[in-house]
Parts: sequence; C-alpha cells; structure tokens
Amino acid sequence: MFVKALRVGLGQLIIFIDFITRPGKKQRPAEAQAQVNSAAKDLTLYQFHACPFCVKTRRTLRRLNVPVALRDAKNNEQDRQTLLEQGGKIKVPCLRIEENGQTTWMYESKVIIDYLDKRFAAA
Repeated sequence: MFVKALRVGLGQLIIFIDFITRPGKKQRPAEAQAQVNSAAKDLTLYQFHACPFCVKTRRTLRRLNVPVALRDAKNNEQDRQTLLEQGGKIKVPCLRIEENGQTTWMYESKVIIDYLDKRFAAA
C-alpha cells in the first residue's frame, strides 16, 4: 500500500514538473506544418500518463510540434488490449507506425525519440 501511494505521488510530481518545464513547440511555415500533420496521422503513441519515459517521449512530440494520437494503455482496457494483441506486449511507450500498408510497433523511448527527431526535426 505504501509503495502504491509512493508511486502515485511520484507520478503526480513527474506530471507537475513536466507541466512547468514544458518545451515550446517548433514553429514552421503553415505548409510545412500541414505536411507534418499529415505524416503524423499514421502514428499513435501508446503510453501511461505518469510514466517518466512516456513523459520524455511526449515532450519530444511537443518540441517537434508533431500531433500524434495518444492512447492510454493503463486506464483504457481497449487500448491496453490492442497494445497486447497487436504490439505483442504491454510495454510503454510504444509508437505504432503505419506506412505503406504495414504496421510497426516501436518500443523504447530512446528509439522512438531518435525516430521522431530523424523524421520531423528537419521538417
């Protein structure tokens, strides 16, 4: 019980710190942002709201100004089941990428952030 309370408290602290230190969004010309928005429609991030690695990934999405659909794999049973059945495991963050008719499930925040930086930083 103590461990759960500690985990919840730390989670709320992480969310608060993220809120007060949130990075600004990358500014792009309207046409370039429209291209990023179009490319982001094929991405979905499965995450837990207070997970530090998920927060790190969401901060990158905000910094790069990439509007990705977020799925709550902790509190939404349907999202959790989709992650398990299609992704293979309940591990977050997980970026679902749909390209050329294929779906890729990318785990590990560092790998996801590297992918996002390579794909969207120059855009």
